[in-house]
Amino acid sequence: MSLITVGTMAFDAIETPFGKTDKIVGGSATYVAYAASNFVKPVQQISIIGYDFPEEEMDELRSRGVQMDGVEIVKDKRCFFWSGRYHEDMNSRDTLVTDLNVLADFDPKVPDSYQGAEFLMLGNLAPKIQMNVIQELKHRPKLIVMDTMNFWMESAMSELRIVLKYVDMLLVNDAEARQLTGHFSLVKAAKVIMEMGPRYVIIKKGEHGALLFHDDEVFYAPALPIEEVFDPTGAGDTFAGGFIGYLAKTNDISFDNMKRAIIVGSAMASFCVEKFGPTRLKEITKEDIDARVQQFKDLVSFDIELV
Repeated sequence: MSLITVGTMAFDAIETPFGKTDKIVGGSATYVAYAASNFVKPVQQISIIGYDFPEEEMDELRSRGVQMDGVEIVKDKRCFFWSGRYHEDMNSRDTLVTDLNVLADFDPKVPDSYQGAEFLMLGNLAPKIQMNVIQELKHRPKLIVMDTMNFWMESAMSELRIVLKYVDMLLVNDAEARQLTGHFSLVKAAKVIMEMGPRYVIIKKGEHGALLFHDDEVFYAPALPIEEVFDPTGAGDTFAGGFIGYLAKTNDISFDNMKRAIIVGSAMASFCVEKFGPTRLKEITKEDIDARVQQFKDLVSFDIELV
């Protein structure tokens, strides 16, 4: 099985209560690729970078089975850059700087070598760009998963609604689900989103886990209690990479297997937050992942006898 991931490869400057970094590699496609490559190869990357993106980072990704045929290099511009400061609760943050740089000219093309991929992960980008990628594909993938955010709901809602008709799954957080639908109840919000097009909806609730919806079926996966969340940047993208990477590995998009994939995605996200940027994702082994997934199983496993 092969997976196409579309998103940013960028730089972040992050400040949290636990420390700060002036510049570190980030971007949605970077996190998705590091997570997904633990389960499926190849991961076929589509992104855009400037002259300043480190060649050693490209080599690291290639060594993990990430193909770069779809990564455009602009030799006279810098990478997309984002800077943010997290609050004490680590659930909210302030954006300090957003420099689009090369992202302002991003017009993704799907290389011939990527055609026929069975899975597509559309990272958080302008809906127009997401739609362009779908239209570039000669054969519809087995599963198209889309991420989005409140910014696009405020600035490009009509385009967002069009893309929603073409994807199989929408991945949003609880605040975004409520904003998109106008419903506070996440169950109602999920039903409204499914009426917009996607057959599946995942609503992320940060430290409170994630919900999976399909028709009248609902599955809830808790988040692993972690003593110290060092940096939550990229955790959602890492979750998405683990989720779709596991589905691609197993080639099974049944609701039951999606339940397993959510646990895998949650396990990957729990690694991501332990260090700045994708640092921790570069260190973990299969044994680490297996042990972390077992922790999730132990967390929700219990016997009960009603009397």
